[in-house]
Amino acid sequence: MALSPRDITKKRAERVRRRLRAVSKGRPRLSVFRSSKNIYAQIIDDQSGVTLAAASSLEGGKGAKGSDTETAAKVGALVAQRALEKGLKDVVFDRGGYIFHGRVKALAEAAREAGLNF
Repeated sequence: MALSPRDITKKRAERVRRRLRAVSKGRPRLSVFRSSKNIYAQIIDDQSGVTLAAASSLEGGKGAKGSDTETAAKVGALVAQRALEKGLKDVVFDRGGYIFHGRVKALAEAAREAGLNF
């Protein structure tokens, strides 16, 4: 039986998270979710199950202006700024089941430039 694209993405996400658990050493996780129109980022403390900081492309009115990668970069910078305000500097990047390319890569690079270490 062939797997659907959604099942393949779920399997990839499980594989990524399994590797992150081995490497994380108690650091919070910067998790990315991307839909067809928007992108969301959360910094999650897995030990207590709490979201510490979050940002999305929906903030600020009717969605962000500009290209998708520019919007993702703004979201990455915003989540990094909110994390730094709470004293979080070291995180583990969880790309989920998404390939590190395009919007996901733009978000990660902007978060790094804003001061997050991962």
